[in-house]
Amino acid sequence: MRSVRVRILAILAVLVIAGVGAWQLLPSGEAKTDAVTVGTSDSVTSLDPAGAYDAGSWALYSNLYQSLMTFKSGAIVPEPDAAESCAFIGQKLQTYQCKLRDDLSFSNGRKITADDVKHSFDRMLKINADVGPAGLFPTLDSVVTEGRTITFNLSGKDATFPQKLATGAGAIVDATKYPADKLRTGNQVDGSGPYVLKSYDSGSRAELVPNLKYKGALKKLGDAVTIRYFKDSEDLLSAWDKGDVDVSHRQLPPARLAELNAGDPHLRVTEADSAEIRNIIFNVRDDSPFASKKVRQAVAATVDRGPLVSKVYRSTVEPLYSLIPTGYIGHSTPFFDLYPAPDPKRAEKLLQEAGVQTPLAIKFAHREGDMYTKETQELRRQLEKDGLFKVSVKAVEWTDYQKGYAAGEYDMYTVGWLPDFPDPDTFSQPLVGTGNVLHSGYSSKKMDKLITSTQQFSDRGRTSNDFKEMQRLVGEDVPLLPLWQKKDYVVAKSDVAGSQYLSDGTGLWRLWELSWI
Repeated sequence: MRSVRVRILAILAVLVIAGVGAWQLLPSGEAKTDAVTVGTSDSVTSLDPAGAYDAGSWALYSNLYQSLMTFKSGAIVPEPDAAESCAFIGQKLQTYQCKLRDDLSFSNGRKITADDVKHSFDRMLKINADVGPAGLFPTLDSVVTEGRTITFNLSGKDATFPQKLATGAGAIVDATKYPADKLRTGNQVDGSGPYVLKSYDSGSRAELVPNLKYKGALKKLGDAVTIRYFKDSEDLLSAWDKGDVDVSHRQLPPARLAELNAGDPHLRVTEADSAEIRNIIFNVRDDSPFASKKVRQAVAATVDRGPLVSKVYRSTVEPLYSLIPTGYIGHSTPFFDLYPAPDPKRAEKLLQEAGVQTPLAIKFAHREGDMYTKETQELRRQLEKDGLFKVSVKAVEWTDYQKGYAAGEYDMYTVGWLPDFPDPDTFSQPLVGTGNVLHSGYSSKKMDKLITSTQQFSDRGRTSNDFKEMQRLVGEDVPLLPLWQKKDYVVAKSDVAGSQYLSDGTGLWRLWELSWI
């Protein structure tokens, strides 16, 4: 950095000596004042933090709401945001205490109190929405307040509790606006994040303006931003090609992403590793064809990730053979070890041992969208080609899709997953623990014991063996089948600054980093 700075200063010195005014270094036109437009094919399930546990909703929450803790980009340890300080009390990791800042107010002007924090957690747990985040806090027993102090009492050790507070599930809401026993309806948001929701049209757009009342970890506010929501990646691509969006994230079609040229002077392309994964989830309830472990193993012995990666996603994803993706403590490859290549004879034998007739009829659902359709078509082809399965496919709108799999309406379904926080725990309890948020019906005492064991160590390196055993068990029980791990792409026009900081692969958006050059 120092050599670049010295070179710039030297050039400026030469220009000044030559009599060139510094104003000539600046663009001659007026600076842009309109909002930066961000396009995405993600969806927002609910504007109420108690009612959503998905990437599209949480990307918005991270800008409109504030949590006690937050993560700086790339950090693995959270820092205070709405809190003045936070820490475990004692060595048992069962009592966590925060002191609320004294200078906070909601965007509506009402002062934030510790009781608002308690209300936010109490209502989230009480409402326990089918597609909400309550499942992220299975050990949270009670929240107690005294003055500005908030105490979280846990039923068991949870070293990852501070990280969970920093997620969208920890969003603080106004107790006078958000009911204690039901979700708030309408298009209003009363939060204390760095942005205010100026207007909102569900499934279409959200207009955000800086929250001048914000106080927290950020040192400066961002510019106005408009988010446009598109049904699928093809619609997003159409808008991008027309110049209707300035930044694209999650996601242009794989074919276009594969063609991107980082050297194009008209674009700013950021490609980064990501922990976004996608799994087939099996409904293991008693009335499902996948109640039998051997039937699930037969699917694992049939699926070939190669065509998904190369043909459907054009190598913008990598094959995944584990519950926990690469880059996380405890990552291993149990599905490669147990099912190294498609083996129809083994799959047929497993189905025979399960006592089912072939072809086995299964209902396979997926979220609406062009890429989800292409992915499902390829998986259907693989499952049916040897005559072992007869697959009926159903595409469902996102909100209805979540309700459908929560109710056990599908035999198998695909769900993408982004980490809530930078720790492998985010892939364990939520995905394969008893009462998991995927609503698969899977429950294993051995799995729950392993999950509890990993949560007791502040030194996360000590959890590696338990996470590896957990993944081995997933490979054996097959409550889900890992498909791929995705790369993260942010594409922006050349006159937009800060797009490289918008995402760090967790699905959260740092919209305040965006501005015009």
